[in-house]
Amino acid sequence: MYKKDIHILLTLLIASVWLINGLFCKIFNLVPRHQQIVREIVSNDYSRELTLVIGMLEITMVVWIISNYKSKLNAITQIVIVSIMNVIELMITSDILLWGKLNIVFAALFVFIVYINEFKLNPKNTVV
Repeated sequence: MYKKDIHILLTLLIASVWLINGLFCKIFNLVPRHQQIVREIVSNDYSRELTLVIGMLEITMVVWIISNYKSKLNAITQIVIVSIMNVIELMITSDILLWGKLNIVFAALFVFIVYINEFKLNPKNTVV
């Protein structure tokens, strides 16, 4: 398999993670734990509304990823968002995370995949 093919496959995988979490877990509320996490972090009566906004932003991330527009900025944005979000969740809500404190390991793996996909495999970033 060529680097370009792996890059396309990983791009679709990364976009699907954002799509599943945004659309199904947050907007459709098929995983109520996401709203509970938001409620515990912001201790707010508007946790459902905030969860919906987060879900819509995640769908926007899917569009940005698929568009390949400013892909380096996109990758950096993903890395920063996922890192900050998971550190906050680890500190405040680790008891309700899917894998508890191990969630940070999966987040780090996701960040690593985003990094490798953009900065090592993206054909438009390689010098010939």
